[in-house]
Amino acid sequence: MPGPDAARERDGLCDDALRAGPRAPTLCEGWAVRDLLVHLAVRDGRVDVLAGEALGRAVPSLGAHAQRVRSQWLQEPFEALVQRVRSGPPSRSPARWRPVAQVVNGVEFFVHREDVRRAQGGWQPRELTREESAGLWRAVRLLARAAYRRSPVGVVLVSELGPRAVVRDGAVSVAVRGEPQELLLHAFGRRSHALVEVDGAPDAVRAFTEAFPPGA
Repeated sequence: MPGPDAARERDGLCDDALRAGPRAPTLCEGWAVRDLLVHLAVRDGRVDVLAGEALGRAVPSLGAHAQRVRSQWLQEPFEALVQRVRSGPPSRSPARWRPVAQVVNGVEFFVHREDVRRAQGGWQPRELTREESAGLWRAVRLLARAAYRRSPVGVVLVSELGPRAVVRDGAVSVAVRGEPQELLLHAFGRRSHALVEVDGAPDAVRAFTEAFPPGA
């Protein structure tokens, strides 16, 4: 999937995490920065832990193993945990190959980087190059179809980077307007910190915002 540069977003997230500190909040409810980094470290290549989380109830030993690994990493020195994430997947993982990393990690790390940045006081939207914004615009046009699939009204994304993108058909529709990075964050549920405007008939806007509350 086209989108932001995965390696650059990974490094940027690690830099922002170091500046914020392990106990700083994130936009992921219930997670401090340390919790988010452990999640990313697991996601990078600990299939055993992922299996334990998915099958822990059915196979208690797997669940206990997953919990032990997570607990160990939560106690790891913060700088070492950051370096674990910065180093990326294991050497033999297909995710180390740039095209695969782009598909697997580009959007994920962009969003999680904003989870760290925007949870801190005084944040400002990042200044992106036109190329970076274009990549995000391509990504959100694909991902928003799943994100808004349960919308009670049609949804049209509007950005200055291209023609309107209909991501949900409906008899009546709303237009969600903003920069591509803001549209992406809104689609990913970071609506309390996504700088977008929702336009349309009052009933349509009300139905959309009830389904996707701006404070969420």
